[in-house]
Formats: sequence, C-alpha cells, structure tokens
Amino acid sequence: MKPVKAIRLLGKDDCKKSLWGRLGPGLITGAADDDPSGIATYSQVGAGFGYGILWTAFFTFPLMVGIQTISARIGRVSGKGLAANIRRHYPAWLLYGIVLLLLVANTINIAADIGAMGAALQLLIGGSAHWYAIAFGTISVLLQVFLPFARYAPLLKVLTLALLAYVATLFVVKIPWGEVIYQTLLPSLSLQADYVIAVVAVFGTTISPYLFFWQASQEVEEQRAAPGEKPLTKAPQQAKAQLQRIKVDTYIGMGFSNFIAFCIMLTAVVTLHLHGTTDIQTSAQAAQALRPLAGEFAFVLFSAGIVGTGLLAVPVLAGSAAYAVAESFKWRMGLGLGLLQARGFYAIVIIATALGVALNFSHIDPIKALFWSAVLNGVIAVPIMVVMMLMARRADIMGPFVISRRLVVLGWLATLTMALVVIAMFATWKS
Repeated sequence: MKPVKAIRLLGKDDCKKSLWGRLGPGLITGAADDDPSGIATYSQVGAGFGYGILWTAFFTFPLMVGIQTISARIGRVSGKGLAANIRRHYPAWLLYGIVLLLLVANTINIAADIGAMGAALQLLIGGSAHWYAIAFGTISVLLQVFLPFARYAPLLKVLTLALLAYVATLFVVKIPWGEVIYQTLLPSLSLQADYVIAVVAVFGTTISPYLFFWQASQEVEEQRAAPGEKPLTKAPQQAKAQLQRIKVDTYIGMGFSNFIAFCIMLTAVVTLHLHGTTDIQTSAQAAQALRPLAGEFAFVLFSAGIVGTGLLAVPVLAGSAAYAVAESFKWRMGLGLGLLQARGFYAIVIIATALGVALNFSHIDPIKALFWSAVLNGVIAVPIMVVMMLMARRADIMGPFVISRRLVVLGWLATLTMALVVIAMFATWKS
C-alpha cells in the first residue's frame, strides 16, 4: 500500500520557526547516542586501529537515518510508543522479553555513563568520583521529575551543544587532512578478530535499542504538548508538515551524531594511535592520555564534553526504559505529567538511575559491565528492528502512512547489518 500524499500548507507558526526551533526528538536522540560510553568506544577503536576505523562513521549514517526515521514515524503516526504498539499487536512474551532486556541494558549503560562523568569531573577539578556520580544521578532525576516537559525538552536540546567540544578539539591538534580523507574513503580493512570486534563495537554503540524507544516516545510527547496536534491517523491533514519535520530533524540529528563520533575517533587517531598509545579502556582514560600529547586545552575540552553529553544521555537512557515499561503495563506516563500523575513511570526513572549510581559502588568491573551492555543491546536490537519494520508496513498501525519503498530498503538494510554484527560478535567471542 503506497503512503498517502496528504496536502497541508505550512502555517504561519511553521514558517516562523527557525531551523533550531524545528529540531527536537531527532537531534536529542542523535546527540544522546554519543554518550560517555560511546565516547569510550570511539576513543578505544580510534586509538587501537587508527585511520582504518574512520569509515564506520559514514557507513552507519544512512542506516541510522532509516531506522530512526521509522521509529519516529511510528510514534507520530500512531500516537503511541514502540512498546504500546508491540503490546497491541504482538505476543506478550515478545514484549516483556524485549522490555526486560532493554531495562537491564539501559541500567548498566547508565552506570557506565555516570561513572565516566564522575571520573571526568575528578580529572578536571579533583575530589571524589563517587560523590560526583551521586550528584549527577540526583540532578538527572530531579530534572526529569520536577521540570515540566515544555522547559525540559529545550534544556536537552541545549545540552546537545556540549558535543561541539569534540569538534573544537580538532582545532587544537594537528590533523593531516589529506591522509585522513584518503584513508577514510579507501580504508585498509581486515578480517582479524580484533578489527572485527572493533567494527562490531562501533555498530553496537551507534545503533542502540534505547534510541528507537526514545525517539518514538518523544514524538508522542511533542504531539501531546502541541495544541491542536493529533496522531496522523486521526489528523492526516497535518502529515505533510510533520513528516517533513521528522525527516529534517532525523537527518540533522543522525548527521550530528555521526560527525561527532568521527571527530572523537579522529582525535584518538592523531593524538593517541599515531603516538603509540593504543590501549584505551574508558573515556576518562582517553581524556587523561590527551593531556601530554595534545595539551591542556584539548584535555579540558574532551573531559568537559564527557560531563555535558552524560547529562543528556542519562535522562534518555532512564526515560526510554520508563516509557517502555509504562507502555507495557498501560501506566500513565510522560515527562509532561507530574510525579503524582505518573508515579509508575517516574518510579522506573528513579530506580534505573539509582541502580546505575549504586553499580559504581559495587565490585563489578565497569569495562565488563559495558561489554555485557553492548552484548544485550546488540542481541535485542535485531528483533526490535524486525518488529519495527513489520509495524511500519501495517495499515492497521500506520493507516495510509505506511513507510515508502526507500525507507523499507534502508530499514531492512540496517536490520540485516545489525544481524550480521551480532553474528560476528558471537563468532569472534567463541574464537
């Protein structure tokens, strides 16, 4: 069934909006993908494999655009998040299995991100990383629970600017651009186990399940918060403007995300790999290693970026878990509601964040925890993406707005790529 071409001229309010004003869920989702755990991964592979890993940032861009556009459309067209749609149209065991794994993976990821933020701030000003972890967790919860959505969403958008620290870093280190362009466009690929693991790590970090749930749910939030806006199945006259906005928002958000990932990898290549530092385990370690090689300013920018993006990513991780659980059990939910109006929803936000903080005080190895989080994310990403692709072509969910052939190709290509990534991960793991 071909998607309907609903006609709606842009209204005065739409025309007056600046590009920044039209950006929202897509930009925030893309920026949250470059969380402290992602920074650690990108620094690790850049330091370990040099120019030969830079191509991944460009390869994943169209895949991210495709699958995130689909998740956003499902939310905006149906007026429901991914978990709510899975609950209505698929078996309960599939829903609860996916949501449970998502909750576990997100909690571990929160722990890794909060720990990295604490370590980065300790590098900058001294003090206790554990106390900073508690402070960051508390701030994140308080903002989500007590700041109204109309004020919280713009704050998250502003926090995306923290990632520009990694663009600024490139201006204070020497970059052999000719070599970079050549090696990126014509990379030296390898089938050695370590290189395959590095590529798997980049894909697993870049295409993560929590991003699917977050962007779909945020589209629902934005629709509910805007006067006169309705799910597109109920208000098809709004489709042209909204689907165009989603397209622009997602292209820019995913482009921003992958550009930052490229900057982080490139920084690690020219400051660490080319100087013989190839073993980086955490984002804080990467920042510390920059200090003698790239100077104090680069070190400060890199460390401050870890804190800034963590403040963005932790709410996205906790929030996406809360949306998924709340939708599964038909609880009232949303950052637009007060604490007493959506107690179950906010309880998940608080519990996931508190457990993430608590894990930093345990004897669990953070590197191993992050590894298992990546494993879980990779495993659950594939069935979620398959279900999303099926939902996006169902007229009983999408009405006349089933996705186009172009999005079908991009979405299934992303799904197939992630399936191959998971297979490669386990094949390499066993070896």
